[in-house]
Amino acid sequence: MSEEPGTATPEPPALTPELSPSVRAQLLATEHWSLLASRSTTQGEVLTRISMFLTFTSASLLSLALVGNATQFSDAFRAFALTILSIDVMVGLLTQVRVLNVGMEDLMYVIAMNRLRAAYVELDPGMARYLMAAYHDDLAGSDQTYYFLGPRSSLSQLAGSSMIFMMTANSALLALWSGSALLALGLPMAVFVSIAVFVALAFFTVSMLVGKRAYDQAYKNNPPISPTPRQS
Repeated sequence: MSEEPGTATPEPPALTPELSPSVRAQLLATEHWSLLASRSTTQGEVLTRISMFLTFTSASLLSLALVGNATQFSDAFRAFALTILSIDVMVGLLTQVRVLNVGMEDLMYVIAMNRLRAAYVELDPGMARYLMAAYHDDLAGSDQTYYFLGPRSSLSQLAGSSMIFMMTANSALLALWSGSALLALGLPMAVFVSIAVFVALAFFTVSMLVGKRAYDQAYKNNPPISPTPRQS
């Protein structure tokens, strides 16, 4: 059957030449350094954000104390306190969102670098015994990369995280804000203290659930290609 005029015959796709192991190692190392630089920059940025939040909150609480003494804690002071605490809560929530995002980004970089180490081990299986960081891109592998010296309690890892720090700080700020608002309405102390504590605990619980969902979703959306072998 003859071809129609003006119809070009598609050429077969060109074969990709196989790269030498040395070139592959260079490409992998370049990507590894890029991930390391991005991780370092992200960590530095979020620590600066947390420091800014703490500085702002400390200064605002100090200003509340000074204004309270100057105004003898009048009705004007209550309005001022609610305004300042509202700003503190807003800044704290924005900082917490960024801390959560950075936590997930850090996990992303760890998984990506574990995957690159798996490629290194494919190139040279003998180097596996010299790696303390994991070369498996699953949950067990990321845990090993975060702490080389053996299993560490998940509670210890969680309690020492920046995310828990921000949740605790924001829970306290929300308790102060809600308690101040209810006090301005003239409610008894026992009532507004109980509600403030409930607000703090509810916020902390919801924040924990949101963080756990994001963490679980990360592994669900990125199945490992070099999982940790099961021990028989």
